[in-house]
Amino acid sequence: MIGMIMFGAALLLLMLGFPVAFTFGGVALFFGIYAEGMDLFAFMPYRIMSVMQNTVLMAVPLFIFMGVVLQRTRLAEQLLTSMGRLFGGLPGGLAISTILVGALLAASTGVVGASVVAMGLISLPVMLAHNYDKRLATGTICASGTLGQIVPPSIILIILGDVLGLPVGDLFRAAVIPGVVLVGLYIIYILVLTRFKPETGPAMPDDSGLSRGKEIRAALLAIIPPLALIIVVLGSIFAGIATPTESSALGGVGAVVLAIIYRQFSFKMVWDASKDTVKVTAMVFAILVGATAFSMVFSYTGGDYLLEEWLLQLPGEKWGFIILAMLVILVLGFFIDFVEISFIIVPILAPVAEAMGINMLWFAILIAMNLQTSFLTPPFGFSLFYLKGVSPPGVQTTDIYKGVLPFILMQVLVLVMIVIFPEWFGMSSTY
Repeated sequence: MIGMIMFGAALLLLMLGFPVAFTFGGVALFFGIYAEGMDLFAFMPYRIMSVMQNTVLMAVPLFIFMGVVLQRTRLAEQLLTSMGRLFGGLPGGLAISTILVGALLAASTGVVGASVVAMGLISLPVMLAHNYDKRLATGTICASGTLGQIVPPSIILIILGDVLGLPVGDLFRAAVIPGVVLVGLYIIYILVLTRFKPETGPAMPDDSGLSRGKEIRAALLAIIPPLALIIVVLGSIFAGIATPTESSALGGVGAVVLAIIYRQFSFKMVWDASKDTVKVTAMVFAILVGATAFSMVFSYTGGDYLLEEWLLQLPGEKWGFIILAMLVILVLGFFIDFVEISFIIVPILAPVAEAMGINMLWFAILIAMNLQTSFLTPPFGFSLFYLKGVSPPGVQTTDIYKGVLPFILMQVLVLVMIVIFPEWFGMSSTY
């Protein structure tokens, strides 16, 4: 039972607010010494070296760099301005524009924090100035900003590919349809809501002085450059021309080219983007090293076998396991970050899923969709904090919490649809 006790201790310390990497490493060190002594950690250098030599994980800093550079090119501002003019005349048009821009930013940057902050600074004041309901405005921004978790190229899909031993390109392909369905569901919700409650999202009067043709042309000019980058990055992966690691390098170069096109390039910008990339990457890899130590001790003490034996005896067999796994990940997402869940919880669940003959690609997409919800769920959803940090004084935390609830339900609905009807999304639940 040592493994189960250390698992509970780690979760307790995380919920108390201790740093993630040091929590995993410290708990592993304490219980490892108790179980075996320092000799157990003689293999840690080899494990750390295998992490550092993993070519799949090289894509993480490169995609982060791409996202940070694009965030500094005022890409979001130009897209939101053009889309706002294009759809602003519709009831809920500004919210629809925000969803579409969020999808484009997700496919071109994949950085949730940057997307939410950018749209919070640009789109939220405009929606509030046009008398949008605060809950609709804040919920739309948070939900669209988190699309980067499921729409490729997604950092979480790269991490899951490494943890589950799946080709990242296959994960990217499998995530496209769920991402499109989610975006479509968001737009339908906004159209229906504003149809029956027009006061929640009034149409924006056209005061730009531009003809419809010029508005469409301006929107296309804003969309084409990032769309071209998306096609190059994802197209090279889907066509088999480049690996995800190679395409992430291509994306980094493409982001710099876009910065030049948008006249935002400077060596200071590249330096600042590189520093931000190093900070985020260091956080991810520090957690990974701590999680590696934790999983080593957990496995040595027999915790994985005990848990696997219990999970295999669940009522309902495969479906009982899937329901429990999704509920556990959903509940943990209320309190801890997706990176910790990916490195600690997923490796425990993966052997059981394989033993039951579950299609691991389908299982990975279920996890990714579930983890996306963790960015929205109170009290510790990161998107809620990002938006609150840049919101005007009149927007309360309760407005944001209430605003994201319909979008959380829609994400859970899509998750249930993938579970029940995997063939609709081009997948199968079994091998």
